[in-house]
Amino acid sequence: MATYSIKHTYLTSIRAKIMTIKNIANVITKTEQSLAAVPLRVIAGIIFAAHGAQKLFAWFGGYGLEGTGQWMESIGLAPGFLMALMAGSAEFFGGLFLIVGLLTRPASFVLAITMVVAIFTTHIDNGLFMSNNGYEFGLALLAITLALVIQGGGKFSLDNVINRNLNKA
Repeated sequence: MATYSIKHTYLTSIRAKIMTIKNIANVITKTEQSLAAVPLRVIAGIIFAAHGAQKLFAWFGGYGLEGTGQWMESIGLAPGFLMALMAGSAEFFGGLFLIVGLLTRPASFVLAITMVVAIFTTHIDNGLFMSNNGYEFGLALLAITLALVIQGGGKFSLDNVINRNLNKA
């Protein structure tokens, strides 16, 4: 009898943890069933992935981790190499996640923080307009990422597929 009780308690504990994980996954992947997120996700995802690739791999005219790290160090973001790795990874992988609509809310949240840092460390002193290296582009990307945090990946996203499968049972 004691063995049954221990096994039953253990299985109940595992089921509770699985339900918690399922609930968390359900919240993260829940999304509005509209098409509005698709152009936001795909276009912002391409932009972020390209900017991240510049920082990480020196693609598209970028300076790679070494060059970007030196620049970040020069503006007070130290250690520069680590900051370049973090910003580049957030942009590159976050951008890829946005394109396919996977973990849209968490990826968008990380990208929003990245844009806030970019705005206040690099662009704010230059005013609004891009012609003066201002913050308007970063502000537009911040608005897009915040909209995606609120509404999720939309009807045509991997988040929607995952969420539907989680809720079949």
